This record gives sequence, C-alpha cells and structure tokens, in this order.
Amino acid sequence: MNKQKVIALVDCDSFFVSCEQKRNPKLKKQPVCILSNSEGCVISRSKEAKKMGIKMGEPFFIAKKEHQKAIYIVADHDYYAKVSNEVMSILKDFSPYVQVYSIDEAFVDFTGLTKLYKKNYYSLAKYLKLKIQEEADIPVSIGVSATKTLAKLGSDKAKYKSDGVYLIGKRKIIKELKNTRIEEIWGIGHRLTTRLKQNGIITAEELVQKQDKWLDSKIGIHGLEMKHELTGRMVSPVVNDERIPKSIQNTRAFGIFTSDFNFIKNELNKHIHTSCRKLRKYETKCLQIGVMLRTKDFRVFSTSQDLLSPTDFELEISNIAVELLKEIYNPNILYRSTGVYLGKIGEQGTEQLSLYSDTTLETKKKNLAKCFDNLESKFGKNIIQTGFHYKKEKLQKKNDISSKDNK
Repeated sequence: MNKQKVIALVDCDSFFVSCEQKRNPKLKKQPVCILSNSEGCVISRSKEAKKMGIKMGEPFFIAKKEHQKAIYIVADHDYYAKVSNEVMSILKDFSPYVQVYSIDEAFVDFTGLTKLYKKNYYSLAKYLKLKIQEEADIPVSIGVSATKTLAKLGSDKAKYKSDGVYLIGKRKIIKELKNTRIEEIWGIGHRLTTRLKQNGIITAEELVQKQDKWLDSKIGIHGLEMKHELTGRMVSPVVNDERIPKSIQNTRAFGIFTSDFNFIKNELNKHIHTSCRKLRKYETKCLQIGVMLRTKDFRVFSTSQDLLSPTDFELEISNIAVELLKEIYNPNILYRSTGVYLGKIGEQGTEQLSLYSDTTLETKKKNLAKCFDNLESKFGKNIIQTGFHYKKEKLQKKNDISSKDNK
C-alpha cells in the first residue's frame, strides 16, 4: 500500500505588492496598488488598499479619482520574476520535491520531512513560512493536506488565519467540504459552477457525494479526478520536472495608444526575444509563429505562419513576424498592445535536416543566441535589444495629436 502523501501549497501574499514592499520597506502597511501599465488597471493590492475599497481590475483613472491617498506603482515584471526565483530556491532547498505552479505559487511535498526537521506538519509549515519571510522578505500563506486540491483550499483559508497556515487532515476533510462552496474549489470556473448549481450542487460535499457515473457524464474525467482529490486520494503528485509548454505567448500593453509602426515593431521584437529565451531555456524550438495587435477599443487582429524547419533564433523569427505584422497593421488605427505566439513546439534536435541546409549558418545562429543569453545572465534582462530604439516621450507627444484627430 502506498504511503499517504502530505502536500503543501505555498502561495505568496499579494505577490507584486510584496515585491515592491521588499524593494522599498517604507511601502509596508501602506495602501499600495500595482498597475498593469501607466494608464492600466489594478492587478495587485495590499491589505490596506483592499480595505479602502479598491477593486481588482479597476482602471487607474477611476481608482485614482476615488482613492487619492493610495500609492500606485507600475508593474515591474522582470523584478517580480527575480524575487519569485528567490522564493522558489528556498523551497527547493527545503524539500527534494517542488513543483512551481505559477510565479507566486508552488506545491511542496512534505512527506517524510517531519523526521528530517523534527517537527510536526503544522510546525513544519510555520517554520517554512518564517524562513521565506526572513530570507526573501516575502509573506506567504501555506495550506497542507493529502492532495493538491485540498492543499490549495487550505492555502486560500490560511490567508484569513493570523499565523498564515491551515491544515486539512483526514478527520477535517468532511467538515471542510461541508463548508466549502463549489466556486471555491480549485479547477471549477464560472461556467462549471453555473452548470453544477443548475443540478442542485452548492457545496463540495454535495459534489463528492455524486456517483462516479454521474460525474463522468456531466463533467468528464476531470470530475472524477476532482472527487478523488477532494476526498483525500491523490491523483496528481508533486513533480519536479518543468514540462515543455505546447506554446509560448508574450504580450504587454504599451501604456499609450499609438499607430507608429516602428514603435510597434520594436515592442514586438522585445516579446520575440523574451519568448526565444524561454524556448532555449527548455532546449526546444517552434514550428509556428503568430502575431497579434489589440486596438484602442480592444479589437484583436492576428495572423500566423507555419515554418519549414524549427527555430529558436529571434532574428529569424523577427523577420517573419514583421511581415505578419504588416499584414494586420493599419496606419489609421490606434493600438494599445502587440504580442507574439510561438506554437507547434517540439524537442530540439528532433527536426530533420534538409538536404541543402547550411549547417555552418545554423551553428552561427546557435552561438549568437547563446551569446545573447550569456550577456543577459551577466548584465541583466534586455541588455540586448533587437529592432530599433524609439523614445517613448517623443512618441507620446505625437500620439497626443493623433488621439485628438481620432476623437
């Protein structure tokens, strides 16, 4: 019989805000909001900002008007990724089995660690929380249980506990399911919530009481797995390996509205470079390139192209992406963002060499890409930029005129 596993979910509290408070301790215990861009929306809030009534996703111009005493900071995703790596490194030193789930969440296998650290599971979680706070200066909430789904539920409840830790043991499972609404369950979205409520299922307890045949017919295999996980039978173990993504997407709002092709091309090249770095990190290549443009009024235009041979080289991808950009670009429209999509991703080295392929050129590309990555590792992200440089201040003046013309 397999030994019962004990899994923890470590969730960084208001992560983007916590990162800014780590960088500037004067921001602690202040109403802080992180914005998607200079004129964007709120994407992270401190407890103090939440108490003021600032809503998640609220546009900056509304929040600023109604809550002038709050502090608004534009997101610095590169810095947040760096802090995330600090936290994840602490977790990986703590346990041999850690699965990074997102930039601010990770599953940690606690099984057997009570003997190593000579602490029970509750004390172990408190110790890990304190360790992260002291070494990375990031507050976290930790849920501990027998499965990922229950650990996730525990971490959500831990945010409302003074010590930031919540255990769901075998004896507590039934009680917890009784008091848990189905929309609180990890993996149940708005549509599924509506469908389940239409069938009279309001709580997690009512969900697990359904027969397997019913769950399979209404939800599919996901429903059966959910039932097992909620009743303490692990379906998804903690795995160390980072799985190669099926696709990579990179997009970000400009922070201004523009119809300047060269500026848009430059922003697109930044996304391409970031995506290619990720391809090389996983030692893989793509066979499909897609480009997206989002207009001022949120309309989206996109197009894509399949490649004859896989690549992970930004200059090669950029040449194709710029041509795709030209296909969907309209100089008479103001745009708010652009993005790149790299699809049909497969393992590097699995591609067949063309009879006429230039192996010398491929080696040069590989060496140049390696040089890009080494320089960025040493001097920081975006030390190498493809495309051409464009001053945003100059562009802003130009677009102020353009915006008036489009009114």
